[in-house]
Amino acid sequence: MKDPTDTRDIGPRAGSPLWTYLAGVITIGFTALFVAQLRLGADEYLTLFRSELFWILAVLVVFGHLRSVVMPGALPVGGTPASVMFTFATLLHFGLAAATLLQALAVVVHGIVTRKAWHRIVFNLAQLTLSFTAAAVVMGAYGVRPNPSTPWTPGGDDVLPVVLAGLAYFGVTAALVCGAVALHERRSVLRVVRATVGYQGLVHGAMLGLSPLVVVVMDHSVALVPLFIAPLIAVYSTATLSMRRDHQAMHDVLTGLPNRKLLHNRTDEALAEAEPPMRVGLFLMDLNRFKEVNDTLGHAVGDRLLQLVAHRLTHSVRPGDMVARLGGDEFAVLLPTIRSAAAAREVATRLRAALNEPVRFEGMTFDLDVSIGIALYPEHAPNFETLLQRADVAMYLAKDGRTGVESYSSQRDRNSPSRLNLMGDLRRGLDRGELTVFYQPKVSLETGRPVGAEALVRWRHPTRGLVPPSEFLPLAEQSYLMRSLTQYVIESALEQSARWWAAGTPVQVAVNLSARDLLDSTLPDVITASLSRHGVPTTSLQLEVTERILMTEQAYSADTVRILADLGIPLALDDFGTGYSSLVRLHRLRIEEVKIDASLVRRVADSRDDAMIVRSFVECVRSLGMRSVAEAVEDSRTAEMLREMGCDVGQGRWFGEPMASEAFTEWIREHGADPAGAACERRPLGVVSRSGG
Repeated sequence: MKDPTDTRDIGPRAGSPLWTYLAGVITIGFTALFVAQLRLGADEYLTLFRSELFWILAVLVVFGHLRSVVMPGALPVGGTPASVMFTFATLLHFGLAAATLLQALAVVVHGIVTRKAWHRIVFNLAQLTLSFTAAAVVMGAYGVRPNPSTPWTPGGDDVLPVVLAGLAYFGVTAALVCGAVALHERRSVLRVVRATVGYQGLVHGAMLGLSPLVVVVMDHSVALVPLFIAPLIAVYSTATLSMRRDHQAMHDVLTGLPNRKLLHNRTDEALAEAEPPMRVGLFLMDLNRFKEVNDTLGHAVGDRLLQLVAHRLTHSVRPGDMVARLGGDEFAVLLPTIRSAAAAREVATRLRAALNEPVRFEGMTFDLDVSIGIALYPEHAPNFETLLQRADVAMYLAKDGRTGVESYSSQRDRNSPSRLNLMGDLRRGLDRGELTVFYQPKVSLETGRPVGAEALVRWRHPTRGLVPPSEFLPLAEQSYLMRSLTQYVIESALEQSARWWAAGTPVQVAVNLSARDLLDSTLPDVITASLSRHGVPTTSLQLEVTERILMTEQAYSADTVRILADLGIPLALDDFGTGYSSLVRLHRLRIEEVKIDASLVRRVADSRDDAMIVRSFVECVRSLGMRSVAEAVEDSRTAEMLREMGCDVGQGRWFGEPMASEAFTEWIREHGADPAGAACERRPLGVVSRSGG
């Protein structure tokens, strides 16, 4: 498998900054190469090719270029070829033309053997030619201009020009390579330089420092030159051992990907370099149902699957992005630079699409599925640990919601400081009586008279003011507060209902139950006690459950649902039309009322298709002996169309805004209750809900 941290051999897009940069370096480099070769005459070439030393150097340069000395931290720019020592010695002894000729031969052979992309081969040749040209210019400034006819051997007085020539060679090499890497990976040039030059400087210094000694030995005896292979092997072996240890400490053994430690380091670097408006992105991804593969086919197949996932990820990310494995089937992707949250989601969607392609090996086909969570700096977190934690929250939101990709949202993070504070305030608010119930009329579409009400819970926070139900209800549903909130609503609704009954205006009230409520075995006892305490019949209460919750197998089979139905408490289905309910199944659950979702009702007057859907719902509901209620009726045209369809009840701003209990009591007295709706013992109407309305 390819080294995941290596840049991919994909040619740059024509016209891009990287393409322009490479084209410029290649043009100048090859011009310098041709000029250097043209400066030698035929006699000098003949002298060079007749030299036994030249061919020995050629062998050493070609084979040395096939092995690079790589130090920890040098991966972005690659290693230092072991041939540098002999190529620089050729420059010192035979001159620029001979050195660039041998270098060109070594680069081409290396490119063919390692199957490098053509643009990398020609760029490497061009940048090395420019590096040797810079060194030759420095030497020429000191009057040193060797050629095959008059080779040069440095003496004790020539240390300065040799050192300066070596610095020029290294400086040009580092500048050109770091510039290309920075453009390829969309990173700061200074960041690449700081990360690599120190390591590369050590290796270059050791090799270039030996080059003058090679020249002196060459001048004394050609047969002694191969002895320099021994110190070269020592340098190579030491660097390789150091690199192997560093790799083991920073990479995952199974996939070869960076581990959490290296991801942490690279993320810290990216955060330090981040400049507005660019952001840093961190993805956390988890393979869905991977445990089934291990349990069914064994860990060997699971390991191969993880390796394949790693391979796909490294070949799907952008240049400069890092893929890491955190353990098990969890992977992370670091985006050192990303423009916006939308761009981050686009990258995540592309990665998910790449991973979702079926996998085939050993005659089997696997369908992969992955959930990805996105966290961004600086919006979501200021450091690596918090970014990772919030990417984890987003990933589980994607997994729970089966959406595939989710960005972090503090409103949906049950562990965020703001939500924890709000949860504490909600608990205190319940104790202090800060929650109240408002009522919105429900009107018979046939008679136009009120038949009940929907009660909407409101929380007036002492410092934040009115808190929307969309903020505190999901928070309560994910915590222990759900039971207390449900009991509070039941008690408040039945207390108000008892007042209406005592005043001769019986109104049925219904409390919206959550999924957690349906699994609460104590709920029937709580409801029975409250009904008895306020002296109202069971038919004065209606329990409203959303279609999504009621249609789950868990809710369908829950003892709570059965016990409540046996007590004679009618059930109502809310948000009908948003899921995949079976009306026959609803009938088995003894549903008495179906509320058509507001999203459909709002489009009845403008969409023929939606009008047909609503009409079919009304007819089906009526055929099963249930009532139909239309939510969000906001104009007379919609109300009239619903009446013509045969819908029983309408609710919305067209009939009345939510009101406090006292105001609603006056309103219903003024408008007069429908006698059909007052017969609560037979078929009472009206609903109380904790949802936002």
